[in-house]
Amino acid sequence: MSGTELSAAFVRTAKPGRYCDGDGLYLLVKKSGARFWVFRYRLHGAKMREAGLGRAGEGRNGVRLSEVRDKASVLFKQVRAGIDPLTVRDAALSAAKAAAQDAAVKGVTFREAARRYIDGHSAAWRNAKHAAQWSSTIEAYVNPVFGDIAIADVGTAHVLEVLEAIWLVKPETASRLRGRIETILDFAKTRGWRSGENPAAWKGHLALTLPARSKVAKVEHHAALPWREIGDFMISLRDQAGVGARALRFAILTAARSGEVRGARWREFDFSTAAWIIAPDRMKGGREHRVPLSEPAIEILREMSEAQMSADPDALVFPGHDPNRPLSDMSLTAVLRRMGRGDLTAHGFRSTFRDWAAETTAFPTELVEMALAHAVGNKVEAAYRRGDLFEKRRRLMLDWAVYCSTPSVRDSANLVLLRENAR
Repeated sequence: MSGTELSAAFVRTAKPGRYCDGDGLYLLVKKSGARFWVFRYRLHGAKMREAGLGRAGEGRNGVRLSEVRDKASVLFKQVRAGIDPLTVRDAALSAAKAAAQDAAVKGVTFREAARRYIDGHSAAWRNAKHAAQWSSTIEAYVNPVFGDIAIADVGTAHVLEVLEAIWLVKPETASRLRGRIETILDFAKTRGWRSGENPAAWKGHLALTLPARSKVAKVEHHAALPWREIGDFMISLRDQAGVGARALRFAILTAARSGEVRGARWREFDFSTAAWIIAPDRMKGGREHRVPLSEPAIEILREMSEAQMSADPDALVFPGHDPNRPLSDMSLTAVLRRMGRGDLTAHGFRSTFRDWAAETTAFPTELVEMALAHAVGNKVEAAYRRGDLFEKRRRLMLDWAVYCSTPSVRDSANLVLLRENAR
């Protein structure tokens, strides 16, 4: 049937019922007064089917009679051609949904996927330090290269750009980093954010390009400054501006690991006793560590406090560009490079401290090991818990601070600082 049977006026005033306009188009008026357009059809003798075409009406949300006739005409032609209009509609909806999902996937960057993986798994890791290591390595090495790229687009070239820069000079770090990248990419695949093979996989893939870690020549991971040169170095370091330089000075004066310094928050410091108390979950050994603070170390904290002008005890002492994120380890390395000492590492200054203590002082080895937060014998550790060795370590760190502030002297006769009363 192709004749026109309805009018705009009739559409507005029709009582509840179903009214045919021709070619399968019907006006459906419900008892509530709501009016809808439907297209009714039968294909290949099957059961009658209906396709909704919208609310009938002249308003913004309604479909006019002239408009709905055009829609119905298209559907009528599909039926005459043997095509099911509802099947066509379902396919179009599925395609639109897939396109929307693809757009959403494209919006998930590697940085975001890494954050979601770490947030979702950190509760199961043994301590917060493990999560911090994941975050710090991803932030230091990966995010500057492809952190803001859609994770669906991360390929072998991206992964190699990151790994090749450190594979030969930091094989252990590079190997761990490769594994973390691989895990995050696998995680993204299970979430439907990417597909295909993992570009960070080792066997049968990166193993064909990069030498095995066991084959890489052993390198000195923590190149240390000779202890005789620390005075001149510290004088030069004081001339360096920025948070990274202050953090490095503080790490040297406290003989602490760079991660402990970069993650330090104001609530960890007790200025009344000149002590820095680091919680077990931030320590490599999983035990609380108390660090006696020398006056030069406290001076650095004052400088940072004045620069931040913040009273928040949970604020980072040495923040990165984002005040809510710790300074990256690469920031300390950048300071060394600016000083023309790219041959050194921040961690290496712990060796400098140990060598200085062994060569020039009479402080017991156990005391020096405690200052480095290394495990010691049970009896000595028990004494440490009572606090008497803490005061002896305070004298050790004071001597170290004095030595660090003194221009380097190369006359070995003037270097002996034996402290018999330190025993």
